[in-house]
Amino acid sequence: MAQHKTLFLAAGQSNAVGMGDSTAAVHCIVGTALEYRYSGDTLVPLKDPVGYSELQFQKANSGSAWPAFAKAYHDLTGSQVVIAAAARGGSSCHYKAELSNYGTWDNRGRLPLFDSAVIKARAAARKTGLRVAGILWSQGERDANAVNAQQLTAEEYEQQLTLLIDQFRAALGSEVNFYIIQTGYYLNHATQGFDAIRKAQENVAGKMKHVFIVYRETGSFKEKGWMKDEIHYNQTALNDIGSAVAKQVVLKEKK
Repeated sequence: MAQHKTLFLAAGQSNAVGMGDSTAAVHCIVGTALEYRYSGDTLVPLKDPVGYSELQFQKANSGSAWPAFAKAYHDLTGSQVVIAAAARGGSSCHYKAELSNYGTWDNRGRLPLFDSAVIKARAAARKTGLRVAGILWSQGERDANAVNAQQLTAEEYEQQLTLLIDQFRAALGSEVNFYIIQTGYYLNHATQGFDAIRKAQENVAGKMKHVFIVYRETGSFKEKGWMKDEIHYNQTALNDIGSAVAKQVVLKEKK
């Protein structure tokens, strides 16, 4: 009997890319987790550094949350996990927050990323014969900085995140679940913008069906000693995010 498989798109900015340590990353048992690479249209064993330099997206430097996610999800469900990684460091949700050539998930801007993510997700779906079961989203730091700089309002971010989810569903399926890892903080910087983005993410999850905050503990990473630097999560944090998010995803799927 063929093994059940589940396809996820992992997207966002640098903490979705992963700035941890691959030597401390979780290892998946062979055959339980795969990564889809658009270049070559191939499936490879999922291991850090997850991701590939293609379609403007980046690979982990060097550990990510996704092996921990895949292992926990497989342990809970028995399903083989397929990850399509589509994240770029510094990318904004709203075009007003875009920096230089870092990219944006908005339709406007210098380097829009949405179309590339859809291209990769659809190619992964064709390769595996699966629909995208969920989007794992870790993004918001760039927009929070823009809110602090008064380049963007929290309301504009909330509107754009809502639109982005609608666009993903129009492209990948109206019922696709959207799982938000809540934005953390930029150490030694004003917290107001980050609090505003965190609240906006809560608002979006509260008003849209099948949109969930699946991890809120990023705000306590400084106290836990889980920051790699002022903005990026270390591997202990990424491993915790991955395993905790998997548990929440399984719970949401059962509802």
